[in-house]
Amino acid sequence: MGLSAGYYLSQKDRDVLMIDANDPPHSYGSHGGDTRLIRHAVGEGPQYIPLALRSQEMWDELQTLTDDEIFRQIGILNFGYKGSEFLERTIDGAEKYDLDIETLSVEEMQERWPGLHGEDLEIGYYEKKGGVIMGENALRTYRRLALSNGAELLVDTPVKSIRPEGQQVHVETGNDSFKADKLILSSGAYNGRMLKDLGMDLKIQPSRRTIAWFEVDEELYSSEHFPGFIGRSRYGSYYGFSSIDGTGVKIGRYDGSDEDDTDPEGMDRNFGSFEKDEAYLRDFLNAHMRGANGKLNKGLACIFTNTPDEDFIIDQHTEHDNIYVAGGFSGHGFKYVPVVGEILTDLVTKGKTEHDISSFSITRDELYE
Repeated sequence: MGLSAGYYLSQKDRDVLMIDANDPPHSYGSHGGDTRLIRHAVGEGPQYIPLALRSQEMWDELQTLTDDEIFRQIGILNFGYKGSEFLERTIDGAEKYDLDIETLSVEEMQERWPGLHGEDLEIGYYEKKGGVIMGENALRTYRRLALSNGAELLVDTPVKSIRPEGQQVHVETGNDSFKADKLILSSGAYNGRMLKDLGMDLKIQPSRRTIAWFEVDEELYSSEHFPGFIGRSRYGSYYGFSSIDGTGVKIGRYDGSDEDDTDPEGMDRNFGSFEKDEAYLRDFLNAHMRGANGKLNKGLACIFTNTPDEDFIIDQHTEHDNIYVAGGFSGHGFKYVPVVGEILTDLVTKGKTEHDISSFSITRDELYE
């Protein structure tokens, strides 16, 4: 979110300094792992659909500015059991915004994708226009474009403190201090700690998640034949990617963290430290995609930063109106990177945005109860 906002602000001839504790793209945030899904019919709520559609437009614009692949349209299949609230919200949102979605029976899904099976495979919704964002390519592109516009980036530079003084904000790192008229705080799992230092004790919970790539039957699960997917079953809530360029099926789990309250600095980043790291991914594959349950190619541990209602935080600080906060993306935020950058740019430069961000208020009760 920070690189996106930095780029769009640099287009407005603003003096922009971006500070990262690491060197983006890197494996210490929530953006690692090469790929991210983008879908327009989203089960998280209808308020996200206009943002997803705008983001798709902006991803397509970004693609024209680089030779690196940003978006690949492979389609997205939502599948699971009848009565799933997530799937019901998905189709309700699609109908509300007249999105091009196919409703499929189990027989229709298995005829189209023979690699699917399982007792929880009862209904599906297929979105042909959905696909994959090559996340690390996208961040490298934002970084390059922002710097070419005159923005600056400090890497491997942890922020030690943020101190509002009058109409400015002072930022201290280990080596230097900086002051600015306005500041965007988009520090992922560190947002909660930094906001607490700024007088706001919000319920923002970092948690450890794992993703893995498994060897597959390419005839069944290659991205040329099989879509990205969201699966809801008795094994939990999962998301995944068909085998892109022979890398194997990539799968992760939304729920079921082994560490529900994680210190981002102390998080165990070794895949396999917990038995469930691999086991619960294989449980789902064995139940629904047995031909994708082959040899482990690679596994990673990443970090989600969840709000209690899993809605984002995009707002101004309640006491310091020159500090803007973007966080709590709860494992479903990356697809919105461009539009969040646009929203933050609007807030910084105009004090308002035309996008509806009322659901993302920093003062909503769920963040404090």
